[in-house]
Amino acid sequence: MRISNTSGAVTPEQAREITKQAYIYGFPMVDNYRVQHSYFVDKQSPQYAGTWNGLHSTARVYTPADTTVQTPNSDTPYSFLGADLRAEPLVLTLPPIEPERYYSVQLVDAYTYNFDYLGSRATGNSGGTFLLAGPGWKGEKPAGVDRVLQSDTDFVLAIYRTQLFGPDDLDNVKKIQAGYGVRPLSEFLNQQAPPAAPPIDFPTPLSAGEQKTSPEFFDIMKFTLRHAPVPPSEKALRDQFASIGIGPDGDFDSAKLSPEMRSAVEGGITDAWTEFDTLKKDKVDTGQVSSGDFFGTRDTLGDNYLYRMAAAAIGIYGNTKEEAIYPIFSNDAAGAPLDGANNYIYRFPPGQLPPVKAFWSLTMYTMPSSLLLDNPLDRYLVNSPMLPELVKDPDGGYTLYIQNQSPGPDKEANWLPAPEGPFLLVERLYWPKEPALTGQWQPTTPQKV
Repeated sequence: MRISNTSGAVTPEQAREITKQAYIYGFPMVDNYRVQHSYFVDKQSPQYAGTWNGLHSTARVYTPADTTVQTPNSDTPYSFLGADLRAEPLVLTLPPIEPERYYSVQLVDAYTYNFDYLGSRATGNSGGTFLLAGPGWKGEKPAGVDRVLQSDTDFVLAIYRTQLFGPDDLDNVKKIQAGYGVRPLSEFLNQQAPPAAPPIDFPTPLSAGEQKTSPEFFDIMKFTLRHAPVPPSEKALRDQFASIGIGPDGDFDSAKLSPEMRSAVEGGITDAWTEFDTLKKDKVDTGQVSSGDFFGTRDTLGDNYLYRMAAAAIGIYGNTKEEAIYPIFSNDAAGAPLDGANNYIYRFPPGQLPPVKAFWSLTMYTMPSSLLLDNPLDRYLVNSPMLPELVKDPDGGYTLYIQNQSPGPDKEANWLPAPEGPFLLVERLYWPKEPALTGQWQPTTPQKV
């Protein structure tokens, strides 16, 4: 049968399969838009950071009050730049930073590919000047610019992470954040600014929950594709999506779907999440694949759009493995799901702390929200800067107590509070050393006690 809101004859079965593939492809883009809308568009959002093309810093770490991003890092104060590159590139400047302090600038396009990096690992701590350009810019690298960073999409999220050594270090972090600079290329060159890009009527995003079921997902996806030129390698795929109206100029309208088409679309969304659930159960939870398989550039991920979806669903804006890796624990050593009804230990044997050039952490997330847990200690993680405060085991190792109730005054220094119900632990290794990247070093697993 012919689907009424498309230009060609597509059966409901075909529409369901195309919808599934489009959802898997588009989920990271739509979820990324949800986050950026709350940061840079919706001034009523409690997460609103400020305007596009301005740098917005917070000299604090994330807490349970930060609810926009799943599995947020609570190690490093953030600075955010939502870059609208339609009119002209931006020039980013970085100040010199003391060698012992880790920092990074992660550059994420609208697909959620980490297309480039600046910072301690990528460019060093001596500072520099960099040009951030969109897909339409064809200019030459200006004098005084160290490198050009070019995105495949008009909108880019730059995530700055600045290491905090402790509460008494906040003023130092504020000074560093104040030294991060952003300005239009025309201002850098002392030239007249080009005409402003046309204003955009940004659609209201769906909530994180609504995105998982609503056909309106594809109305938002159409919008995001307007600012993401078709890569040559994806033309056939995009043409397939366009066959049911999903594309920059497509006529897909969730409000006008026939009953058959609505059923096909909803079924396609369900099928996409079934594929994700299977991947998580069979490969993520069993350790067959790691975070390093999910985050990276277009070249490293290739056409594995299911991995790209998984990255966004499990922890959007995760780093490329050379920058950070994230061992994830949803089960205990016996394979049972982690749950605050039980008590666990997490032990670092002597000499087996995570091998990093920067620092490591172990963070608690309450499920299914994947958010930080409010608790009496206001302690959301244990990390390497806290080692002097932890109690060592007699053999020189460290035992952490992962449980809902206090393990007792003598063990409370090593307590990571858990919720009453299901939870997730994420270990982070910033600037991991070779043994962590090659698998020579393996993380331990929570043990039920």
